[in-house]
Amino acid sequence: MPTKALAFSDTEKQTIGKTDDVKSSAARQAWKQAIDLWRKLSASRLQRSVRHSVNPARKWRLAFFLVGFFVGAMVRAEDADLLLTNGNVYTVTQKQPKAEAVAVKANRIIFVGSSDEAKKIHAAKIIDLRGRTVVPGFTDSHCHIFGIGEREMQLNLEGTNSLEDFLARVKERIDKTGPGKWITGRGWIETFWKPPQFPMRQDLDEIAPNNPVFLTRADGHASIANSAALKIAEINRNTPDPFGGQILKNNDEPNGMLLDKAQDLVAKNIPKDTQAEREDALLRGIDREVKLGWCEIQNAGSYKEDIDLIRQAFEAGKIKIRFVNAVYGPGQDAQNLLREGPTIDAFDHHFTQRTIKMLFDGALGSRGAALLKPYSDAPETSGLLREKPGDIRPMFEEALRRGIQVETHALGDRANRLILDLYAQAFKGVPADERKIREPRWRIEHAQIVDTVDIPRFAKLGVIPSMQPSHAISDLFFAPARLGMDRLAGAYAWQSFLKSGCIIAGGSDAPVERGEPMIEFYAAVARKSEKGESGTGWHLEQAVSREDALKMFTIWSAYAAFEEKEKGSIEVGKLADFTVLSRDIMKIPEPEILETQNEMTVIGGEIIYSR
Repeated sequence: MPTKALAFSDTEKQTIGKTDDVKSSAARQAWKQAIDLWRKLSASRLQRSVRHSVNPARKWRLAFFLVGFFVGAMVRAEDADLLLTNGNVYTVTQKQPKAEAVAVKANRIIFVGSSDEAKKIHAAKIIDLRGRTVVPGFTDSHCHIFGIGEREMQLNLEGTNSLEDFLARVKERIDKTGPGKWITGRGWIETFWKPPQFPMRQDLDEIAPNNPVFLTRADGHASIANSAALKIAEINRNTPDPFGGQILKNNDEPNGMLLDKAQDLVAKNIPKDTQAEREDALLRGIDREVKLGWCEIQNAGSYKEDIDLIRQAFEAGKIKIRFVNAVYGPGQDAQNLLREGPTIDAFDHHFTQRTIKMLFDGALGSRGAALLKPYSDAPETSGLLREKPGDIRPMFEEALRRGIQVETHALGDRANRLILDLYAQAFKGVPADERKIREPRWRIEHAQIVDTVDIPRFAKLGVIPSMQPSHAISDLFFAPARLGMDRLAGAYAWQSFLKSGCIIAGGSDAPVERGEPMIEFYAAVARKSEKGESGTGWHLEQAVSREDALKMFTIWSAYAAFEEKEKGSIEVGKLADFTVLSRDIMKIPEPEILETQNEMTVIGGEIIYSR
């Protein structure tokens, strides 16, 4: 059904002239009266007061009182910069869960109520929502913003449904590229191919004999390289596996597949993007996020060169989205953050950097997730750890003392158990009275496969699971083969986490997934594929209510970033961030959630995007 266009009324552009006493806003009229009075007082009454030897202090108090009276009338007459009215507003508050109108002044919410009540408010801009749904501005609590932009710029291999399709896309790019130049891309997932097997270097050699090729799996934890790329990296049958990575081999010869840190052996030889290309990736990624309705992103890891670029883009006024940035650790970047301390609410509440991001294991699809027992479909492996536990405890303890948050990528049940152990040891080693922040709100990113006995430990330790619902509806097609049925009881166990006393910060993990808020919301409440499919072991009882799904991407994500007092709900005094949707996602049938579009993205009362 076609939707009616939003109706705008904007007095900002009306010109005040000498004869203008109707078309100008009430505020401008009040201000003009105040200025006129000031001039009259200056020219007459105050002069008479001086002649009659009135106390000069009384004279100025009288003048300021009268001017203040008219300025007060101005504030009452035009007490909003923006008024959204006739909407279907979900506030995510207990006291006032629903509303119809919201008013904004100077980037803060000043009114939440009915459309009838809102008629008393005069605003510079009025938008008749005509029944559209408004929610607190969505937050993507886990994404990789440069990767999102790079996906738009490089060879995008999303949606390849077979090895032949994959190779055809790569060959098309090779045909447009000169000999000897690198071919890079990302997005392929072999689990949907028939047979569901990794590509091999020989597959790429046939179509790319003269170009080094390096193509990253969608999850970012595995890549396929052709023989030319392996030769440049000097990878051969005698090359040992680096710690935290694996060179896959057939008959003792590298087959081109590189897992986790083994990818670095090739990646370090690829020419780096220029500063302009990196900025282009950043801004492309942000532009896509804003159009989808995200008002804040929590960027899950960056290095110094990207941190500098992000700050420069803010200083140049190129970024409007709210941006919570994490710094990769352990390493020099994490040490810099520990030494320099956090940056909080810079650029008018738009940029915060207070978190160290650590990668502890790999991904389930590439069998790098660290499991307590071997993979059901590959009993020779139980995954891998990317860091040595003994090496990271000093960083954790220093983070507690300096008020730095830690978030750790942990997918497998072994990785989750070990990182909970390490968090607990750090908390014990640095008691609350020795910490800069008593309750540090440390996070575990993904928490995909967790032994059921470990789930209650999250809440007991105050650790926040940061989860991406779309992972479940992607992975559950192959997770039974990787894990067997028993371990699925603790897989993507959202409801179990909530019942144990946790909140869940909701994100997308784009570009690993598509990064669309409606897909994430749908996955959380339906726990079915986008086609409505489910299967044995999907544990549909782990789906969450729509109310909890909305909290995952609003107030709970705000809490995970220490921002719940500033954003995450629609209430007076908070930052005016809103996502306006074409349909009521809290009531429509589940399949229609995927058809819902973002109509408007409002950040700090400013309309950043409107469809």
